[in-house]
Amino acid sequence: MYTELDPKIASHVAASVGSMDAYWMPFTANRQFKKAPRLLAKAKGMLYWTPEGREILDGVAGLWCVNAGHARPRIVKAIAQQAEEMDYAPPFQMGHPKAFELAERLVQLTPPGLSKVFYTNSGSESVDTALKMALAYHRARGEGHRTRLIGRERGYHGVNFGGISVGGMVANRKMFGTMLGGVDHIRHTHDLSKNAFSRGQPAHGAELADDLERLVALHDASTIAAVIVEPVAGSTGVLIPPKGYLERLRAICDKHGILLIFDEVITGFGRLGSPFAAQHFGVTPDLMTVAKGISNGCVPMGAVFAKQSIHDAFMNGPENAIEFFHGYTYSAHPLAVAASMGTLDTYAEEGLLTRGAEMAPYFENALHSLKDHPHVIDVRNIGLVGGIELQPIPGSPGKRAFDTFLECWNQGILVRFTGDTIALSPPLIIEKAHVDRLVGTLGAALKKLA
Repeated sequence: MYTELDPKIASHVAASVGSMDAYWMPFTANRQFKKAPRLLAKAKGMLYWTPEGREILDGVAGLWCVNAGHARPRIVKAIAQQAEEMDYAPPFQMGHPKAFELAERLVQLTPPGLSKVFYTNSGSESVDTALKMALAYHRARGEGHRTRLIGRERGYHGVNFGGISVGGMVANRKMFGTMLGGVDHIRHTHDLSKNAFSRGQPAHGAELADDLERLVALHDASTIAAVIVEPVAGSTGVLIPPKGYLERLRAICDKHGILLIFDEVITGFGRLGSPFAAQHFGVTPDLMTVAKGISNGCVPMGAVFAKQSIHDAFMNGPENAIEFFHGYTYSAHPLAVAASMGTLDTYAEEGLLTRGAEMAPYFENALHSLKDHPHVIDVRNIGLVGGIELQPIPGSPGKRAFDTFLECWNQGILVRFTGDTIALSPPLIIEKAHVDRLVGTLGAALKKLA
């Protein structure tokens, strides 16, 4: 179900935005939305406000990205100052000082060895960049026969052709042809029969990493360039890796000379209570993709972190020759760099990259209080990210979660739904009272829609 706007509010909204016909909205039920628009007009801290002034508590950090909360003064000031100083600088054969300064700051946060930064503008671009790096790296070192890429079922790696090819979400793939060639997938790790209502990492499933050995046997290791996984899968429903799984995957990749790529677009910058999931789990990949929290969502930005050895494999030939034929017009965009610098300042001053670890126990207990609510078949959590999986309505997958999302919106909280899972990933500045409000409102919505 969805709730039509009050006629007076609808009139106010229409007057403020004019016609909605021209805008084809992304990942949105466009027809439903335009019958009952959900508009946001202002944001600060943990809150949004609608055009008519209704307060909405942000339970998903915008879209997994506003880790430091909204309209943070240091970030706003940095962007404004940079716009006045220099609005744009070309990134090909040119540079600007802050891009280099930011890179040095970023690698101070990454696990040891991930010492090179390549700038992009989104998580999707970061993924495609990392895949191209992996392929080109093997060719540069004389193993150009390693061309196969391995993703994982139920993986999400953005929406470019590389990302949807290694991704494993059916709806993101089925309309767009045959994808890239030479791609295969290992099994996902979600097992409700053994791991339902786990707190933190599930106990069962480390052996699922061995599915990579099946693909090695099928294709031969000499053909495989890289494996890409999300340490914690977000957009497919908050799937948390079983204990020992990532360690086992790392060992298999090392055994066969395969690069391991972590997609940390969601888990990066404090979501699990460590700067990156790689540190949280104690497993270092060869390449790591980031976006979202790198600039607090204020200006689009992403990056790929690479091991020194990967970078150095390209540094051959004449010094005037381009080593890696890849990049974007807006790589290291001055406004994005400024936003990221302000974001890192805010994280550091307020201890936000580790605050998730402090808040995680309270968040966990609150989420698991929903265990006996109507239609709840699983609760999953780690750090400051959680998923509440609902029993699907027969013949209408996703509808129960969508209805819950709408009821939460009506009651003043913003949650995310993916399939039949409600996802929460609040800004890292969240307080216990906010957790209580989020989970309490969500619980009331589940009961109302039962």
